[in-house]
Amino acid sequence: MSAAAQSADLDEQLQSLLDRCAAADASALERLYELASPFLFACLTRILRRRALAEEALQDVFVSIWQRAGQFHSSRGRPMAWMMSIARYRAIDLLRHERSAPVLVPDLPERAESADDSKDDAAPWMPAGGLLERCLALLTDHQRNCLELAFVGGNSHEDISRLTGNPLGTVKSWIRRGLQSLRQCLES
Repeated sequence: MSAAAQSADLDEQLQSLLDRCAAADASALERLYELASPFLFACLTRILRRRALAEEALQDVFVSIWQRAGQFHSSRGRPMAWMMSIARYRAIDLLRHERSAPVLVPDLPERAESADDSKDDAAPWMPAGGLLERCLALLTDHQRNCLELAFVGGNSHEDISRLTGNPLGTVKSWIRRGLQSLRQCLES
């Protein structure tokens, strides 16, 4: 059986299982888990870089798949791509949650006040990652998307080119310029 035929067969199985999950068939969810969990777990592990967190996220992903199975339509895409997007969004949500948690900074010993102190006190307190979020907001959508695909999704430049449908040189330029803009923003 060719790779294309195997892929089409897998798509048919997954579509059938999603339809049965939408009809609240628990045995279909079990079979869907057997087929899809290795792919989804690999994706989650690559993004989250911690096995325990990826395992927890995988459970959340299958709860979402169970609850939203009726929302999948094959006319919009392939079943595995739909489930992968649920997994990626869950992983990104977990990473964002971790970044938004405030970081406790120990009290510094008192020092003599200088002219620079008044400037430091005027800066608003920002939770961890707040500066990065602000700097990311200054990028173009193309730059931000490519950087997210590269550094959060772990995709190569070639993969990003294929995923976005843009030429490889353009993707490389967006990433390079985005990183330069981020550096300038973070250093200022």
